[in-house]
Amino acid sequence: MATPAESLPRPAPSAAPNPAPRPAAAPSRDRWRRKVDFLLSVVGFAVDLGNVWRFPYICYQNGGGAFLIPYTLMAVFGGVPLFYMELALGQFHRVGAIPIWENICPIFKGIGFAICVINLYVSFYYNTIIAWALFYFYSSFAATLPWTSCANPWNTPNCTSYLGRSNVTWTKDSKSPTEEFYMRRVLALQNAQGLEEVGGIRWHLLLCLFLIFAIVYFSLWKGVKTSGKVVWVTATLPYVVLFVLLIRGTTLPGAWRGIVFYLRPNWEKLRSTAVWVDAAAQIFFSLGPGFGVLLALASYNPFHNNCYRDAVATSIINCLTSFLSGFVIFAVLGYMAEMRGVEVEDVAKDKGPSLLFITYPEAIGNMAGSTFFAILFFLMMITLGLDSTFGGLEAVITAIMDEYPHLLAKRRERFVLVLIAVCFLGSLATLTNGGSYIVKLLEEFGAGCSILAVVFLEAIAVSWFYGIQQFCSDVKAMLGYSPGIYWQVCWVAISPVFLAFIIVSSLLDQPPLSLFDYQYPAWSLSLGYLIGASSFLCIPVYMAYKLVWTPGSLKQRLALCLRPEKKRGELPLESVDTAAAP
Repeated sequence: MATPAESLPRPAPSAAPNPAPRPAAAPSRDRWRRKVDFLLSVVGFAVDLGNVWRFPYICYQNGGGAFLIPYTLMAVFGGVPLFYMELALGQFHRVGAIPIWENICPIFKGIGFAICVINLYVSFYYNTIIAWALFYFYSSFAATLPWTSCANPWNTPNCTSYLGRSNVTWTKDSKSPTEEFYMRRVLALQNAQGLEEVGGIRWHLLLCLFLIFAIVYFSLWKGVKTSGKVVWVTATLPYVVLFVLLIRGTTLPGAWRGIVFYLRPNWEKLRSTAVWVDAAAQIFFSLGPGFGVLLALASYNPFHNNCYRDAVATSIINCLTSFLSGFVIFAVLGYMAEMRGVEVEDVAKDKGPSLLFITYPEAIGNMAGSTFFAILFFLMMITLGLDSTFGGLEAVITAIMDEYPHLLAKRRERFVLVLIAVCFLGSLATLTNGGSYIVKLLEEFGAGCSILAVVFLEAIAVSWFYGIQQFCSDVKAMLGYSPGIYWQVCWVAISPVFLAFIIVSSLLDQPPLSLFDYQYPAWSLSLGYLIGASSFLCIPVYMAYKLVWTPGSLKQRLALCLRPEKKRGELPLESVDTAAAP
């Protein structure tokens, strides 16, 4: 049966170009051992902690089942086309996010540097969240979970537990033992005074983070040969755990209340612009174009790999995983509402990490076999987080090593060690008593509007400057057929408009930044904007550098800076041979 792309009208075949001159022997490049290694790596990167904590909350907040309409439309016309574009670019040019621009439009090479900076910012806070999960995982190996009682040294008189009790009175000052375990035992926020005084380092978290980065190093140090093996565990285990938790959750009393609350459509919500903005932002950050990961992973593919099929399949898996996670989360929230004797909306207020570290653990603590399910849940969180870390750091590694092959080609192990050390040192501030405040700041500004702007420029550079016809010709050389008119229109117009829509909406709607009861001071917001701008500034700075150092008149400089530096005959040997084949 013909694929959608094959069924669309194709341009008339043109005369085959003369075979390009055979270049000098190019250095060999690593390959995926098996196709499934690549697919698991892409799925593992795209399916991360955000699928579990962000999508369910945004879905019920924005109309429940009705939210699936804008979500699907934004995926079809925005997220999936950008996902496909990045896989095709990486597979055709076979280099990372920095040097690839020499083949596309050299003046935009700063995009590659900006991507690397953004990935570093993400690594500074994202791995700390995984370290929290590792500490919970360690704490779960107990007959009685430590977050189920108020008889611990870190608990306060406000601690109130309803486990095994009835007629429990909750006041505005009441705190659950799960909340106090997270805030007082894990984070120790009581020992911090906001960003002004974050206090000392939490040594148990330091050890957890060290173990996380050790796993990351030994998964990445040999390239795709090692990471391709690790993802067989880290990318598949979360699905096993999700199905186990789904079966357990749906058998709990009151689970149906949570699921109905999750899916009940509120059609009036679709009139709100905010719902469409949330749908666009969710699908974009879920699929993850722009982080250079898809470019890096696809660059290790065979030249004739069907990247179109890969893009569609992995995008569908990602979206379905988000939808499935909603059932897992809200079945348990319905159970909590049943146990407390309140409405589901009263226990569904937490979002972000709080949903994973307070709400869900509290529900697990009330289940039979709580220790077993706690171990499973936090093991799933660790593997979900590790996959995304693998992808983000592999994007940086591939980009820099391909940019400086003469220095790093035979020194990958040492370079990866240095990069991991930089990420570890950059994360130390997030391990302090007030480290969660820093995590929130980096989460908001490290990869917010900056990554959106980067992908917007990437789409413009490829579709308008490199040229949509040239890009489609590249895809035809790999797949044997050109992308249909639907994909071309999305790349040229719809996807850039989709990104501009998110950027403008995000800039116009800037709610006050807060975490728990802490309101971020004005100076911290200025610091956040500076962090966000620091990565994006790589683009105009490199443009200025390129124009200044390119010889000739201004018109000649612009022409040279916009023209790909590498000709067809200078592409990797395999690309030349296969592209010239009929």
